[in-house]
Amino acid sequence: MSQNLPGRLGNPNMDIRDDPRADPRMIAAMALIGLDVAPPQPPVNRSSPLEEIIAYSLESEAGFNELGAALTGATPPAENVTSYTEVIKGVDGNDINLYIHKPTVIDSPIPAIVHTHGGGMVMLQASNVGYQRWRDELAATGLIVIGVEFRNGGGVLGPHPFPAGLNDCASATQWAIENSESLGISKVLVSGESGGGNLSIATALKAKEEGWIDGIAGIYSQCPYILGHYHDPPEELLSLVENDNYLLNVGDQMATISRLYDPDSSNATNPLAWPYHADISDLEGLPPFVVSVNELDPLRDEGLVFYRKLVRAGVSAVSRTVNGTCHAGDCLFLDAMPDVYRATQRDIKGFAESL
Repeated sequence: MSQNLPGRLGNPNMDIRDDPRADPRMIAAMALIGLDVAPPQPPVNRSSPLEEIIAYSLESEAGFNELGAALTGATPPAENVTSYTEVIKGVDGNDINLYIHKPTVIDSPIPAIVHTHGGGMVMLQASNVGYQRWRDELAATGLIVIGVEFRNGGGVLGPHPFPAGLNDCASATQWAIENSESLGISKVLVSGESGGGNLSIATALKAKEEGWIDGIAGIYSQCPYILGHYHDPPEELLSLVENDNYLLNVGDQMATISRLYDPDSSNATNPLAWPYHADISDLEGLPPFVVSVNELDPLRDEGLVFYRKLVRAGVSAVSRTVNGTCHAGDCLFLDAMPDVYRATQRDIKGFAESL
């Protein structure tokens, strides 16, 4: 490989801490918790029994749950924000916790963000400290933010494979639309990062399919995890090689946990499960989009491919790349990079107000 190529395209053994593109503030924060080098080899692989992969998701989830507090705890809490929990019934008859964050004083209806959290659709919870903080900070910009505690394919809230999590996110979005007046909502958007980026897109595709897409004003999808077959990825997605082992491992970790969402691969090219595979006709008529990606993310290029599909489908779509950051780096490092964190939140707020 040529040393002139970026990341692991130039040096197959490069760690993110040695990549000259990486923000040094981020690297310093990652080093404190051992994330500045390649993640350890998982004890399972894609061919392992499903029960072993579920157990691995539980173990991994426990570690990730600690990140939110570790990376945001030094920054004073957001002010003038109120939060409470609403429990609704999902389309499958299950209870769904919605964590609603809003400015303490609202003089007139304001936009709402239905937030679908990350975790590959198979782990983590909306109640995690990091996600609570994200919603508080976003609400402090003048938005109502509704965090969805959807069912996961693995982890504590699993195992509930596709379409359980998507059904919950769609139910929450419909609830927000139907209760807009009482909640003081002027318009409803859906936004999430990583697996939540998948679910935000898939919610729009499901809404179009079911005939209620007019209720969604826009989608802000961050670092979307939308390909699915990470065990055999397309060669054109260079970021899967360039940034492999930068926080995420492609061939082992991501390929393995994707099985929890679609255990028998029967939905491998279903756009509702893996939106990367959407045809242009699937995307026509969708509301405005922002697709935000991270420069040093293995998932960067699948997000960019999806953005280009949206444009070809005639959808109003904007793409942004947050340079110097790893996967979801602009959502994680509030203490270390508050300017980067808040720039993304300002962009979400500006997008919502523009619609």
